Amino acid sequence: MRKTKALPAIALISSAALVLSACGGGGGSTDANGNDATVAEMATARGESGDGYTAPDTKSSDQVVVSTDKAFTTYNNATEDGNQSYNTFALVLVQPGAHILNGNNKVILNKDVMEGVELTSKSPQTVTWKLKKGVTWSDGEAWDCDDFYLAWFAASTKAKKADGGKYFTPAGTTGYDLMTGSCKDDQTFVGTFDSPYPDYEGLFNSDVLPAHILEKNAGIADVTKLTPASDPAELTKASTFWNEKWNGFTKELMPGAGPYMLTGFEPNQSVTLERNPKWVGKPGGPSKIVLKAIPDPVAQAQALENGEVGVNSFAQPDANAATKLKSLSAQGVTFGAGPGLSFEHLDIQFKHPALSKEEVRKAFFMCVKRQDIIDKLISEVQADAKPLGSLIFFPKDEGYKDVYGEKAKGDAAASKKILSDAGWTQGADGVFAKDGVRASFRISHTDIPRRKQTVELIQGQCKEAGIEVKDDTDPNFLDERVSNGDYDVALFAWSGDPFKSSKKSIYETGGGQNWQNLSVPAADEALKTAVSQTSIADSLKYFQKADEEIANAYGSLPLFQMPNMWAFKGLDRVYFQSYYGALWNANEWQPKN
Repeated sequence: MRKTKALPAIALISSAALVLSACGGGGGSTDANGNDATVAEMATARGESGDGYTAPDTKSSDQVVVSTDKAFTTYNNATEDGNQSYNTFALVLVQPGAHILNGNNKVILNKDVMEGVELTSKSPQTVTWKLKKGVTWSDGEAWDCDDFYLAWFAASTKAKKADGGKYFTPAGTTGYDLMTGSCKDDQTFVGTFDSPYPDYEGLFNSDVLPAHILEKNAGIADVTKLTPASDPAELTKASTFWNEKWNGFTKELMPGAGPYMLTGFEPNQSVTLERNPKWVGKPGGPSKIVLKAIPDPVAQAQALENGEVGVNSFAQPDANAATKLKSLSAQGVTFGAGPGLSFEHLDIQFKHPALSKEEVRKAFFMCVKRQDIIDKLISEVQADAKPLGSLIFFPKDEGYKDVYGEKAKGDAAASKKILSDAGWTQGADGVFAKDGVRASFRISHTDIPRRKQTVELIQGQCKEAGIEVKDDTDPNFLDERVSNGDYDVALFAWSGDPFKSSKKSIYETGGGQNWQNLSVPAADEALKTAVSQTSIADSLKYFQKADEEIANAYGSLPLFQMPNMWAFKGLDRVYFQSYYGALWNANEWQPKN
């Protein structure tokens, strides 16, 4: 999955509505008092107290192997080409942020590293992030305002080259681009906004990287002295390191400031985390965690059954694996599933000869039978799953409207009529064509079995409509191609926080994550207005407007809200947090009994 960037505080609306409904599959568990805990109750961290979190005392355990769908690839998950959920899953306890999200998507101040986040002025809007003194990276250097300054400066893209190009290439800029940042002192970062930004609590919750590492290795004396007007040679040195040198794994360049640090890496296979001896909070959780990529979901389930792993964490739900795991309750396996904050979708590449034609996009949307796909591939995981009707809202969000139901009926006859009315004719092979262009294109995706099955279903559905769909399976699609727009149609999932403003970089013209060359001026204006409202309630109608305009452009077809799915054995409680994955509170994991 690819991850949406910037974390706006529209969560204050959505977090209550998007409580995950989880179903337990047996195995039992206990809460902090030794009482039985349901899977749903595991969504609350032990260290929570009100709106704050402090790591609690826990019983330690030895190594735990955790399986996931795809491999960790980069320490800097904020870059355009590196950004994906599987990096977030590994880094959540390595790179701490100002807030955490619990399993119910509640925004909680991370009191182990923060004193507070405060709106200190309304005109101009000014926010002060107060960092806790004494927090260090695992190499002993301070985790302080320099790190926040670097995160802001890189994500803001305020530094421009002579030709107008960007020095830094972040995946998303929303919120950071509206701010001017400064360090009042080592523990105080102040952000002054050019226009109102109600979602400020979503900033600096991930991707806070060690500024001292960049300074030392790029030859920058002090990152807080970097400004858009700095010497181009200095900006080049800083941005080249930030864009490139935190890729993959180089231990000395990649310390941890959270409960864990990275200590090992096997490309395309696994990443190893060990407790950070410099961690300022209470130590706990397994002494070592190996996050292992097992692309085949049934193989993940078998690995848990055989004792090769202790936790399965599926960002990609799979019906066969779910059936398998539900059958293992007598062996002490606990299974959980519920709607998450990711959505499976089909992105259209507007540069494609056929798909650049609106009638072809309309006909394609119309021939896809989304409920049939869900019934065959998702219902075993979540029985009440339905087609998703929005790119910006989830069904339980305030403001949700289904703006795709009439556009994607799964009606082959209606699809054929759209093309025929536009002057397309069917050839001897049954495929429509016009002016030498055939209604034929690839759907590109990673090697996840469910995605290949999805394409196979769409191939059959759209063949009836005279549209030829070709399968393009590429294990490295998300790593190497999607951000370059190298596809006709891309099948993947966006994973985000329970917030809305992060969608701006995906769907606005020229946005950092708009790889499909979508351009809808009315949606651009609506998104720009939405993220600059003084209240979250006022933002909703503009997000709705953007959603409708994008739907009317037939640029991206949402398929379904992705269920989270996980299972575990030998631990007391594990919960898959929709944005941060299973490790979000692994420092609290305890051996069962």
